[in-house]
Amino acid sequence: MGARNEDDMTGESDIGISRRGRVIAVVIALSGLAAILAPILVQLLALPVRYEMLFYFGAIGGFVWALINSYQLWRLRRKHGESSHAER
Repeated sequence: MGARNEDDMTGESDIGISRRGRVIAVVIALSGLAAILAPILVQLLALPVRYEMLFYFGAIGGFVWALINSYQLWRLRRKHGESSHAER
């Protein structure tokens, strides 16, 4: 009961990879929305223009985070794919 076979481990890592990909996609979408809606939000809330720049910098930070994590995910998938092909 405590021992797991390799198929279970592969399934769990596939779920983890999928989950990480979805998180990256959500961050990209929210960053894009923040950049698009920044001028509207600043105008509606009557905030100074510097807050619009804050939204833009946050969006850039989200895009950079997503780019770095996408690269890491790509490398993880390549490594995961190579190990599963080697077992066959």
